[in-house]
Amino acid sequence: MTSPQTTRRAKPAPDPAARGSEDLWLNAAYEVLVTAGVEAVKVMPLAQMLGLSRTSFYWHFKDREALLAALLDRWEAQNTGNLVARTEAYAETINEALYNLFDCWLTRDLFDSRLDFAIRNWALGDPTIKAKLQRTDETRITAIRAMFERFGYASDHADTRAHTVYYTQIGYISMMVAEPRDIRIARMPAYVENFSGHPPTPAETDRFMARHTDT
Repeated sequence: MTSPQTTRRAKPAPDPAARGSEDLWLNAAYEVLVTAGVEAVKVMPLAQMLGLSRTSFYWHFKDREALLAALLDRWEAQNTGNLVARTEAYAETINEALYNLFDCWLTRDLFDSRLDFAIRNWALGDPTIKAKLQRTDETRITAIRAMFERFGYASDHADTRAHTVYYTQIGYISMMVAEPRDIRIARMPAYVENFSGHPPTPAETDRFMARHTDT
């Protein structure tokens, strides 16, 4: 007598709430990266922090390296993507263009200084990330240089001014300057004049201030 064939049923997928979401894991990894560094970004501690199982991580990422790659993608898209976009934004003068770029330094949604600092620290111990950072810095400087050239600056002058603008901001990040927001905003017109060689008009400054000061 033969026994009836047993039909195997696939195990049901875990409840989505029990495995979180890709953004949940990525946001947790981001917080660890910017507060404790890349070495602290590990699957088990993240799972414990989120109150999820370790295996639930693998519903969203192949491995830790895939998670780190996603963090780098976020950094590129947010910081570099927005910086380049602001250099290309409509402006009638170089001073307006500089003010457009300065939006990045004052708006975290455009440019996340904590994330940039964390990536730079990561690059100190990882040659691959260092090379990526160098390419990214060059992309940003190239965009700023093109902005100056668009307003008639000779290539050599545009290049020097672009490096000066960019290195000033990276200095703020690397030195972890804790400058009150109102003081930094108040200094922006002088920065514009130093970088462009021309004082901004009251109208140019007023439009910038309206974007960044409470009414």
